[in-house]
Amino acid sequence: MLEVVHAMYPEAPIYTSIFWPEALPPAYRDWDIRPSFLDRFPFIHRHHQWYLPFYPYAFEGFDFSDYDLVLSITSAFAHGVITSPQTLHICYCLNPARFLWDYHNYVAREGVGHLVRLVLPLFLYNLRLWDRLAADRVDHFLAISHTVQQRIRKFYGRDAEVIYPPVDAKRFSPSAEREDYFLIISRLVPYKRIDLAVKAFNQLGLPLYIIGDGRDREALQGMAAPNVRFLGRVNDEALAHYLSRCRAFIFPGEEDFGIAPLEAQAAGRPVIAYAGGGALETVVEGKTGLFFHEPTPEALAETVRRFNDADFDPSAIREHALRFDRAAFQQKFADFVRTKCAEAKPV
Repeated sequence: MLEVVHAMYPEAPIYTSIFWPEALPPAYRDWDIRPSFLDRFPFIHRHHQWYLPFYPYAFEGFDFSDYDLVLSITSAFAHGVITSPQTLHICYCLNPARFLWDYHNYVAREGVGHLVRLVLPLFLYNLRLWDRLAADRVDHFLAISHTVQQRIRKFYGRDAEVIYPPVDAKRFSPSAEREDYFLIISRLVPYKRIDLAVKAFNQLGLPLYIIGDGRDREALQGMAAPNVRFLGRVNDEALAHYLSRCRAFIFPGEEDFGIAPLEAQAAGRPVIAYAGGGALETVVEGKTGLFFHEPTPEALAETVRRFNDADFDPSAIREHALRFDRAAFQQKFADFVRTKCAEAKPV
């Protein structure tokens, strides 16, 4: 998201809480990136969570008095920047902060330790107050999905227009060849619910390939039957190869939006997804994929059993995915910004 918006406005500086060049693509080092005072705190690049109470001060400390327009892209804190009355602030909200507004599910999914669970709530009340009040500083909200739009309305009391995130759909293409495996591409972390898929395919005995890595990998491999293969990280060429030749893409978790299912559809492959979150907006039942409606291995396994490759047209699936391509996002985002800037100009 940041890369696409930066390409649209390449001369605009990027303000952020911390910047660790070694952890990001080398191209970022040529950008005009301006981190906050937090960037000088000890150990913050590897342990940014330690400094949670300071992030509001970091973003409030930036001086935007010389700017006519500020674009914030955020799932926490950046929407709280302070701008002058004549400065227009448009926030592209990825999601209201989960650790503030969905705390119990957040700590359960992220495997937060006992000590952190005891200490974290001490800070959350004041951070929620700040987060809610900070939302009033935004002139216009954009949301990445209708799911996030509803959360913005519930937690912030603000309306938001939906512009779907950019998907590099054109770098994928269908293949005439098909191989006998189902596919997952994901970070291996708890909320992605890869465990659910592993258990389902243990029951099915069908080949499942899992591309990606993360802290859950060892545990997932420990529970997986021999028909479930972990491929780790792969390069872009290999990823496109696996996507275009799989029987179907498996998407077992609930996401705010979800880019990977659209990449699979851009490669002409149907998606079997949990019926929740962003998948409801990107997968068309019976045309580009199938849904399972309970977050259980049994429900997923039953949907895989009734899946039939012949029911899906790769060309129609790809055509659907192209609606979410990067160019479509850039056009809609630029039009929104131009319209709001024109409305903000004094008569």
